[in-house]
Formats: sequence, structure tokens, C-alpha cells
Amino acid sequence: MFELSKRGFEVIGIDNLNDYYDVRLKYGRLAECGFSDKKSFDAGSLCTSKLFPNCRFQKIDISDKLSVDRLFNENRFDKVVNLAAQAGVRYSITNPYAYLQSNLVGFLNILEACRNFGVRHLIYASSSSVYGFNAKVPYNEDDKVDNPVSLYAATKKGNELMAHAYCNLYGISMTGLRFFTVYGPWGRPDMSPMLFAKAISDGEPIKVFNNGDMIRDFTFIDDIVEGTIGAIVNEPKPNENGLRYRVYNIGCSNPVKLMDFISELEQAMGKEAKKVFLPMQPGDIYQTNADTSKLETEVGYKPHIKLHEGIKQFVNWYNSEKNPLR
Repeated sequence: MFELSKRGFEVIGIDNLNDYYDVRLKYGRLAECGFSDKKSFDAGSLCTSKLFPNCRFQKIDISDKLSVDRLFNENRFDKVVNLAAQAGVRYSITNPYAYLQSNLVGFLNILEACRNFGVRHLIYASSSSVYGFNAKVPYNEDDKVDNPVSLYAATKKGNELMAHAYCNLYGISMTGLRFFTVYGPWGRPDMSPMLFAKAISDGEPIKVFNNGDMIRDFTFIDDIVEGTIGAIVNEPKPNENGLRYRVYNIGCSNPVKLMDFISELEQAMGKEAKKVFLPMQPGDIYQTNADTSKLETEVGYKPHIKLHEGIKQFVNWYNSEKNPLR
């Protein structure tokens, strides 16, 4: 919302503000965007940012069809960006129904609202998890993604299929973004960068899965934001079937060994981590590696934040007063 509002877009953001992770982080993000009246948006009011008069927020759960339809009917959006989902691979092992409700029912509500209320272009979040056990790297959008290894991954692949069907049936332009290991300020506290930083800061051990033998295409949030905005403003051209449908990898294209990531974090924090080495967890995969040439060619995406700089910015934020979880 922040970047879109800065660039002059009329924006309405929605979130259900659930407690999957510490809500202080969610309210802190809203405050950064100029929303400080917690009581108003907790009551379901449509609130206007104190920083950007073109930016508003309302507390809505996308699985609530009536609320979604009312919002779309009252505002008649031109473009919709759906980044709402129940995230997390490991959480899907113990809480499967949360994923069906948010990632499938909720996404269907968004698709139906786009169909019924004249939305021209839907941009939505998919995930690198759809590649599953794919041994070929880097991952290319044309690779088969028929073997998900977690329910989370299956729901994201399901989103791509649902979007394709609605593009074909109703002519809505669709852009899916397969995100690769996003990190940076304001990141989710259930992901490794935040978990590691907290443990190192508190002198507690960190859990290192697969004995540290993992590779991730860590992508800094600023690059993700630029790529997402590029996808918003560049509506897909018709493909070979005449459909305005695209799925893109959005990553750094520079995979990093997990132990090297931990080393960078230790250096930035000035403190060595206590490490507990554990086996691979169910639903995890050994490596992610994005081929982003398609997004670069068609949208102009070009990641530029190197790991050393990204970690430095993340740690500076983590240690600052802006971090509500300190």
C-alpha cells in the first residue's frame, strides 16, 4: 500500500488481522502507512491514511463473501492485487483447514468479485513451493509443477489453475507471481530471518534444518515490491491461446546456502548463533532457485539488492524502535 500510494495510485487495502503471528507487527505495518486508529479498523470501518489521502484500509476476511462483494460493489476496482493467504509450509501440516478456507475459498471469492464487478486485471501471489521436488534448476515457469510436497503448495498451484479458468471464461487478465523466500524489514516472524535474528539477539539456539544443507533464493523486499508494481502496470498480452494470462517467477536468481545466510546475519548482528542441527522437516524442499528472465523481459524486473546489503538493512530495522517485537 505504501509504495502504491506514494506513486499516486488510489488504494484500498484489506486484511483480517488474524493472530497466525504476532498482531503487533500487523498493526505496526499499518501505522507505517498512516493508520493509527486501531479501534476504527478493528470495528470494520473504512479508514483513510493520515499520510496519504489516496490510501484507505478496511478489516475484511477474504473468506467472507458478503463483505468482499460489498467492498467490490462500492468501489468498482480497475485492478486487484491479492496477496492474502494462509502462509507457511509447516503450519499446513497441523492446520490444513485454515489453508482451504483462506487460500481456496477466499481466492474463489476474489475471483467471483472480479467477475461480477468489472475488474480488468487480477495480480495474485503464488509461491516457489509449487515446484516441489523439481530437481532441475533454476526453476522455469514452463517446468512441470504437478507434484506439490505440502498442502500450502497445493493450494497455490490451485490458485494458478483457478485463475486460468476465470481468465478463459470471463476475459479477466491474470498475473500470478511465484515469490521466492522474501526477507527484509517488517517480515513475518515465523520465517527464518526473523526467527534467527530473535534467537541470536536473545542468546538462544537457532534450529538449522537438514543439518544446514539447504539453498534458498533469498529476495529482498524492495526488489519484490518493484517487481509486483511492474506486474500491476504491465497487463499481460494475449498468449498463444489468446488469453491474457501469465505466471512469473519473482526472485533474486542468486541462490544462497543456508549456512552462508546465517553467517551474514551473525556478522551484521555482531554475535555468533548457537546452532541446533536437525533433519529435514516434512513439506520442506532442499533448494529454490528462480529463473526470472521472463519477468525481466516482459515486465522490466531487475533485482539489485545483494544479500550483504539486504541483511544489513534488515538488522538495522530489527534493532530499531520501529520493530514492535523487540
